[in-house]
Amino acid sequence: MPQTTLFSLYESSKLSLNNRIVMAPMTRQFSPNGVPTSDVAGYYQRRALGGTGLIITEGTTVNDKVATMDANIPQFHGEEALAGWKKVVDAVHGAGGKIMPQLWHVGMARVADKAPFPELPSAGPSGLFKPGKQGAEPMTVAHIEAVIEAFAQAAADAQAMGMDGIEIHGAHGYLIDQFFWEGTNQRTDSWGGSMANRGRFAVEIIKAIRSATSENFPIVLRYSQWKQQDYTARLAHTPSELEAFLLPLSEAGVDVFHCSQRRYWEPEFEGSELNLAGWTKKITGKPTITVGSVGLNDDFFGAFQGQGSETRAVDDLLERLDAGEFDLVAVGRALLQDPNWANKIKEDRMDELQQYSGKALATLS
Repeated sequence: MPQTTLFSLYESSKLSLNNRIVMAPMTRQFSPNGVPTSDVAGYYQRRALGGTGLIITEGTTVNDKVATMDANIPQFHGEEALAGWKKVVDAVHGAGGKIMPQLWHVGMARVADKAPFPELPSAGPSGLFKPGKQGAEPMTVAHIEAVIEAFAQAAADAQAMGMDGIEIHGAHGYLIDQFFWEGTNQRTDSWGGSMANRGRFAVEIIKAIRSATSENFPIVLRYSQWKQQDYTARLAHTPSELEAFLLPLSEAGVDVFHCSQRRYWEPEFEGSELNLAGWTKKITGKPTITVGSVGLNDDFFGAFQGQGSETRAVDDLLERLDAGEFDLVAVGRALLQDPNWANKIKEDRMDELQQYSGKALATLS
């Protein structure tokens, strides 16, 4: 394969990477009682050895009792869990890689009786899992403020242990996205109503993280139009609406936007070939990560039903990256299946790439 931007150095004032390939976060539930083990360290180390430029970990929960949906999802709080993550960082750095944790609160996606602290109700801006489906009372302002602080503390802990930045999970219908989405945020106070008010929770988290970390510590925000509750949901129907959504987040301190789509090759708005990452870069001027079935010929929803997916050529992806539509490319299932995916692409070993099997699924975080 000719050398393209995909294998060029990525340099910004806050982040330096050997190439433009990012491992997308994928939840695995392999951390007993929320503590990442040596197996977790080995899992990420293999992807670093396989040529991945930046690893974003599976979703790892902040310090709120109802932040998680399963006891085996890793936590990013508590002495034992943080010590486990330090071993992960050291393993990845020892392999020449870079790594960030994805900081997560699942919100109303938590099923209380299947999660730790089953006696506690799940948390959401209006207690709605999806429009019309009530599961709890609305979050109190005190709880909102406590969760903001939990994100800030997790980011501070990440920097202290040597992580290369953090990603905030603001996508896929989890807590932050439940504040974004008008369908699940029916509040009438300053945390709901207008798009600016619905974005305030994320803005305050970003500001709190920036205050708790150094100015040169990268903040990545992952967001999506679609929700697990509604694949057709959209936060913004037009470029102007997307601008109104994104600019306050950018101004609050986001350094990189991670833009989740079902298929990266699909245009976001009529009249332009730009995908979501392309529009986000055009509007904010910030670097963007594109993601959505990279290297595969189908989106990930079929995988939830155990369907496989054949490999897909990445020529169009490389052309768009070379043209500057986006800056980094996140790879999910292909890297889950094959930790050496990046090196095989670089060395033009396409015949060695494995067909993805739904049986190997880890859920997108």
